[in-house]
Amino acid sequence: MERLDHLEHLDKHLVDELAQVARETIRDELREQTRRQRRTAMLYAASGTVALYAGAALALALGLALAVALPDWAAALITAAILGVVAYVLRGAARPKHAVPAPEHVVGGTPPVAPPSGLGMPYPPMPSGAPAASGAPGAPAGPETPPPHPDDIDPERPHHRA
Repeated sequence: MERLDHLEHLDKHLVDELAQVARETIRDELREQTRRQRRTAMLYAASGTVALYAGAALALALGLALAVALPDWAAALITAAILGVVAYVLRGAARPKHAVPAPEHVVGGTPPVAPPSGLGMPYPPMPSGAPAASGAPGAPAGPETPPPHPDDIDPERPHHRA
């Protein structure tokens, strides 16, 4: 029995040693990745700073060029207005455009005059109400309940089928 206890101790020691080696390897890899990413981030920050100064120098040159023909205050005002318009355009370009796809199926409302393909007959009219419960075989027995509105559905509530 003592021999089994000794083997169990060796197994535990081996597992601990393997875990330590794995931790050190992962730590070294993460340090290397962090070092590369830090260098990349510093280069992006430096390029942004240089671009900011280049933009300031360009704005100054524009103001000085306008000041040749206009009073200094007017040149500064025109330069500020131009920079404001450029900032507004850049802000608009940075916002994602959410394209709403055209509906393929018409559930309610007015159907299109022609189908999307442009050929053939227009869509048939949609029934105006819920189908009446008939005593036909295969028809559900009991009162008809309308489907839940998407706003009424609670995503946290569990879904169960009876």
